[in-house]
Amino acid sequence: MVTERGLQVLRAIVQDYVETHEPVGSRSIVDRHSFGVSAATIRNDMALLEDEELITAPHTSSGRVPTDKGYRVFVNHLAQLRPMSAAQRSAIESFLAEPSDLDDLMVRTVRVLTQLTGQVALAQYPSFARAHLTHLELVALAPNRLLIVLVTDAGGVSQRMAPLPVELDEADLALLRARLSALITGRAVSDAADRLQNLLATVDTPNDAALRTLAAIVIDELGEFRQEKLVMAGAATLARREQDFRGSIHPLLEAIEEQVTLLRLMSEMVTDEHGLAASIGTENAPFGLGEASIVASNYAAPSGMARVGVMGPTRMDYPSNLAAARAVARYLTRMLDEDEASR
Repeated sequence: MVTERGLQVLRAIVQDYVETHEPVGSRSIVDRHSFGVSAATIRNDMALLEDEELITAPHTSSGRVPTDKGYRVFVNHLAQLRPMSAAQRSAIESFLAEPSDLDDLMVRTVRVLTQLTGQVALAQYPSFARAHLTHLELVALAPNRLLIVLVTDAGGVSQRMAPLPVELDEADLALLRARLSALITGRAVSDAADRLQNLLATVDTPNDAALRTLAAIVIDELGEFRQEKLVMAGAATLARREQDFRGSIHPLLEAIEEQVTLLRLMSEMVTDEHGLAASIGTENAPFGLGEASIVASNYAAPSGMARVGVMGPTRMDYPSNLAAARAVARYLTRMLDEDEASR
């Protein structure tokens, strides 16, 4: 059973190891922290922590470093989020101000988060699976070539070039626009796709060739809306921090490239009552990311909750990184709320 002072010693070890990247000894704890007890007493507390597998000695006769279990206890019970400075809050607000569209906002989000933390930043797109289509536009680029634009109430925008099997004039284009709009605008993404599938099953005359082509393309684009997406920034930080990882960083690089693993991990992380989550070291082994930690915060979008966070080595500044993720998530929520209110 770890005593209250033992838990405070664990906090000191985590904080000092994150700051110095050197194993922490009892003498340095006495010198750097105000425990009011001798180094011998601290050594006894450290022995208890080691028995609980919360710290370990990387070398004989060295100081101690936290284990993944120790980091977990630290995050669950001891970590206090560090308040963001006025300069940091101002940087977030100015960086996220006046994005051109949702894609721009998400890219800005991960860029500012990686600048604040020095880690790989991750952000889930809002889910458009439950979104409703608010607008369909067909723009003639040539008599047999169109631009299809789809817009949802959750901020999703899709643009797709459509080569047609026949040439259309303005009257033909207006009829196609009206027919498709009547079918799908105001409908949920999944419902709209089903209605277009039913349309394809009922139109088979040569005069409907353009309609069939457009319906098939719109169905494909609606499928993209239903897929989860992730945007990232700061992958180069892994190379600069390679010495912080106990093993190879290649699984992390592969996960960044493929995204599917990170999407699953981000989606399955369990948040606390404040919407914050951390998945540490060996907890990520089922995803092939046992060398990394991820911290994240929920943000609210019109279509539901999603997450932003950072990924890095287990030796990371959890309080600062969680605070940064939470602050960016709050600004992102506000931006999406303001966008929704302006529609």
